[in-house]
Amino acid sequence: MSPETTKSWKVLSRLANTETDREDVPRRIEAAGLLADLTKQRLTEPVLEGLLALASERGLRDAIEAQFSGEPINRTEGRAALHTALRAPVDERPESAAEAEAVMTRVLDLADDVRRGTWRGATGKSITDVVHIGIGGSHLGPELAVEALTRPWHLGPRIHFVANIDGTSLSRALAGLDPNRTLFVVVSKSFSTLETRVNAGSSRAWFLERTGDASAIARHFVAVSTNLEAAAAFGIPPSNVYPMWDWVGGRFSVWSPVGLPLALAIGRDRFLEFLAGGHAMDSHFRRTPFAANLPVLMALTGIWNYNFLGVTNQAILPYAERLRLLPDFLQQLIMESNGKSVCHDGTPLNVHSMPIVWGGTGTNGQHAFHQLLHQGTRSFAADFIIVANGEPPASHHRWLNANALAQSQAMLMGQEDADPHKRVAGGKPTTTLVLPDLQPSSLGALIALYEHMVFCQGIIWDINSFDQWGVELGKRLAVPIFEQLGGKPALGQDASTRGLIEYLTRDDS
Repeated sequence: MSPETTKSWKVLSRLANTETDREDVPRRIEAAGLLADLTKQRLTEPVLEGLLALASERGLRDAIEAQFSGEPINRTEGRAALHTALRAPVDERPESAAEAEAVMTRVLDLADDVRRGTWRGATGKSITDVVHIGIGGSHLGPELAVEALTRPWHLGPRIHFVANIDGTSLSRALAGLDPNRTLFVVVSKSFSTLETRVNAGSSRAWFLERTGDASAIARHFVAVSTNLEAAAAFGIPPSNVYPMWDWVGGRFSVWSPVGLPLALAIGRDRFLEFLAGGHAMDSHFRRTPFAANLPVLMALTGIWNYNFLGVTNQAILPYAERLRLLPDFLQQLIMESNGKSVCHDGTPLNVHSMPIVWGGTGTNGQHAFHQLLHQGTRSFAADFIIVANGEPPASHHRWLNANALAQSQAMLMGQEDADPHKRVAGGKPTTTLVLPDLQPSSLGALIALYEHMVFCQGIIWDINSFDQWGVELGKRLAVPIFEQLGGKPALGQDASTRGLIEYLTRDDS
């Protein structure tokens, strides 16, 4: 049921039109080692009370328990959403997730073997490079984590990521690699995802052209998939296949065998620290009263901004170069989860769900798009993500954080000036998240925080945050167009698409 009919929604609507003073609530929350400063959000006491009432009225507490206990909360697909179980101690996992421990032990054993040099290629050489082939959730999370948590001096193989079906992506990843020292990780639950299947096939061809040995595939290719038959047809034996479960969605899968490249990059112990950081946020989320619950408060703040204050853009602004991929990851996590327009019962959602999510790293963004944030006419909210103890030299890091704090201050305070060209309106809602350092546990907590925020907002809006049917439409439409670009008549296409196909296939010779 669309939420605008609830009592608390109506109260919040009145507050949005009447709360003109700025007696905002100073609110700083610590959770799982992170600090969140919500003080620059436009949250008065009556607004906060109304938002907490909304969470109660929408049954958020029961929904949280339903998720953690393994109920099929992904109703359109009849599945649980149990990614939280993958980072929980074994004795805290629902029975339906019991099989995960054995699989993850195999994943970490493989990572250990590759890192120690005991897993060797067909010619007896150790592995120096890993090519991870996936797309979407099987790509964005692992790539973010690997870039954030590895340094040039760390032990472990070099990790290369291939997602885009554009051949440039694959050719760049393969450039200069020794096939006898390269391990390919193919990630596709069905082993049929178009981009992954095409890139994996081309990688196989590249490998065979240089080795001439089809039997060597078994020492140079592994898969994360449930389709053992398709993997075997490709040449990957069952012992090299690490299964996925339908209760782990792609964009929530970095904690699963999909996280293999992270384990390869940082090793077993640090990967377990990553899981522990996520679990620490889970424990806070599950057990803390809503008035002090960080994921809940961030979710409710977003609801206030998007549905009552007219915010149409959410900027993600990490002030850490190693988190430069965070905006890309959160774009998928947030917009693929909550970019919906239909409630659970199939009736229309009569309010807006997620706005556009975008962003970039500081201080680069200050010399690119921050001008719009300060003096443009579009409404937005922003999350600043900073690291307390960052990279040396110390003066660089101090300047980095000084700029982050100054930008959020300017967005709040603005600037009065006699010259209208120099005026800055201010009043822009921002949240600042502080990581103590950029280590596995803090990154795990950060990712889990946003996962839970997304879930809470989905409950408030009564939408399914765990399906993505809109993505399937474009995939289906691409199949006949591919054939038509290869020479088949462009039948059954709209005039625009038909014209473009004819232009791209014309013979100018």
